[in-house]
Amino acid sequence: MEIDKQLLKGTIPLLVLHLLAQADLYGYQLIKALEQISSGAFRFSEGSLYPVLHTLDRDGMLHAYWRQAESGRQRKYYAITDRGRRELVERRSQWRNLTVAIDAVLAEELPHD
Repeated sequence: MEIDKQLLKGTIPLLVLHLLAQADLYGYQLIKALEQISSGAFRFSEGSLYPVLHTLDRDGMLHAYWRQAESGRQRKYYAITDRGRRELVERRSQWRNLTVAIDAVLAEELPHD
C-alpha cells in the first residue's frame, strides 16, 4: 500500500535525523536504508530527499562533508550535530504525541442520535 506523500512529508526530517544519529551516511545510502527498513513503504527520490538534507544542513542540524569511496568517487556524507540530536528528541516526542492523539480519535465512535 502506497503512503500518501502529503502524510509523509513532515516526517522525513524525523526519519533522516534518526538514521543519521546511528551513522554518517550519504544521500543514496539514506534513500536505500529508508526503503529497506520500511519494507518498501518509503521510496524517496533524490528530488524529495536532498532538499530535506540541505534544509537540515542549513539549519545546523546536520554537517555535510566529502569523503572518498573505495571506488575513488567523492561522496557527500551527512552527520548529525548536537543541535540535530536535540531536534530529534523533540520531533520524536511530537511524533509520539501526534500518534497517540490520532489513535485515540480513530478508536472512538461518536454516539448516534
